[in-house]
Amino acid sequence: MEADRTDPGEPPTLRVALPAFFAEPGLLAVLAALPGARVVGGAVRDALAGCRVTDVDLATGMRPEEVIRRLREAGLKAVPTGLDHGTVTAVAAHRGFEVTTLRRDVETDGRHAVVDYTDDWRADAARRDFSINAMSMRPDGAVFDYFGGIADVRAGVVRFVGEPATRIAEDYLRILRFFRFQARYGSGPADAAALAAIRAGVSGIARLSAERVWSELKRILTTPDPRGAVTLMQEAGVLAAVLPEGAAPEQLARLVAAGAPADAVLRLAALLDGDAAGLCERLRLATAERDCLLALRAGGVPPDDADDDALRRALADTPGDILDGRAWLDGRGTALRARLAAIPPPVFPLRGRDLRAAGVPPGPGLGALLRQTRGWWMDGGCRADAASCRAELARLRAG
Repeated sequence: MEADRTDPGEPPTLRVALPAFFAEPGLLAVLAALPGARVVGGAVRDALAGCRVTDVDLATGMRPEEVIRRLREAGLKAVPTGLDHGTVTAVAAHRGFEVTTLRRDVETDGRHAVVDYTDDWRADAARRDFSINAMSMRPDGAVFDYFGGIADVRAGVVRFVGEPATRIAEDYLRILRFFRFQARYGSGPADAAALAAIRAGVSGIARLSAERVWSELKRILTTPDPRGAVTLMQEAGVLAAVLPEGAAPEQLARLVAAGAPADAVLRLAALLDGDAAGLCERLRLATAERDCLLALRAGGVPPDDADDDALRRALADTPGDILDGRAWLDGRGTALRARLAAIPPPVFPLRGRDLRAAGVPPGPGLGALLRQTRGWWMDGGCRADAASCRAELARLRAG
């Protein structure tokens, strides 16, 4: 492999056994096409932390046009997915790898940055958010750490690169990212300087788009245990800025302690203590997320001693996953959830076309008959078959 023209004999901070991802044929092909490129960011952090690595990103001193040329000369697909930010996606062995040219910030406004290309690895690392995300690794196991990321990974410390207030002012989303990484990698007390800067800069969250806020909040909520991070958010004034409708961290804590699934909407339903419909509109939740949140908060579940007919009626009106979520939110035991899961959701066997086939003319009367027949079916524990329902329909028409 050629010498790295942007790495003039720079000594590594640490050498480690090669992580498993360096054995992937696709990554090896990309690295061979881009001499001097390094793995950066989350893959290095997770490898050092002993976590599973899912995405591998690369950085290089080559300009994007050179990256594209070299990849294509090597027979690899090069997709210009983010040329405004110097990013090209290399596709090899049916997998994509983002390759970004080293950059330095020229100007920032709290949401966007104007950048210029550089060949300075330290300058590129200096523009990253946290020390644990600012490391890079060569394919020989050499790790380059300019800001103490190795020690912070080992100590479970999430620390801003450089001056926390400066990093936050460059992009206020970093406030929420701090709590996401604190939830996933932090152990022990949170970094005091970071929290002080976050308290001072919390008003900047209002400058972020709703989509970015919800995206980060989802990631916080789906960490294995977000309780500590959410408590810190409350203490720093961030939770009130993100959920002005109202929040109850103690309800989320009970849900997590009970072992409920790490589902973002379920955990949001527990955390939110206010207007769910208003939150859905303000944070622009996807339709499926909105419907799920509203349904979770729209009602309860049958009592623990309910008979099977009552459970069948509940399942006929409400999807099983919503009832399961409501049971978690209500703090119910596993027995009720197990019973609900064991019952096939009943489906009313008649439709409007069945009534029309039986000679019922279209109109309001048809709908009323259908509702009456379904009510009879529900009263019987949702057990009657189609023939029995047609017989009840005939009785209703005759009466």
